[in-house]
Amino acid sequence: MFLTIPTVMTWTRIVAIPLIVGIFYIEIEPEKANLIATVMFVVFAATDWLDGFLARKLNQTSSFGAFLDPVADKFLVCASLLVLVHLQRTDVFVALIIIGREIAISALREWMALIGATKSVAVHMLGKLKTTVQMVAIPFLLFDGVLFGVVDTNEWGTWLIWLSAVLTVWSMIYYLKKAIPEIRARAK
Repeated sequence: MFLTIPTVMTWTRIVAIPLIVGIFYIEIEPEKANLIATVMFVVFAATDWLDGFLARKLNQTSSFGAFLDPVADKFLVCASLLVLVHLQRTDVFVALIIIGREIAISALREWMALIGATKSVAVHMLGKLKTTVQMVAIPFLLFDGVLFGVVDTNEWGTWLIWLSAVLTVWSMIYYLKKAIPEIRARAK
């Protein structure tokens, strides 16, 4: 099922990337660019939950959708992190940790699928928590201002993105620990 409602929603996250990046290259006030990029990120990130919900509700789950969904999430997060590094709103070290982990765990999952051991690296609550913290930190850093006259989004975003980096490492260690017995068993 290549073009179902949930799959089209997943595709929107990929299409959103040049829009979010591009908003910082057009001639508008920085505050407007920040607000537009933040709103776009939040809207497109919300499709991550919504497309999964609709796929189950409408009985439109597919292996293609299951493949594309995490790819779209990773593209959206990685592109946003690169924008934030470019804008000097987050540390390049944080981006390297998060992007490096995404590449490493994606490769691990692919390899585990090849050897028939996908259950050992199935999505865990720790990975979901990491993603949730990222999805809150990134719009805070994109907004880069004071929200409701009280919340310094840059300060909160910085704390949250570093927390996300810690959770990123922790979840990577968790997945590697789960995979090592399978790797050892296959190496004999």
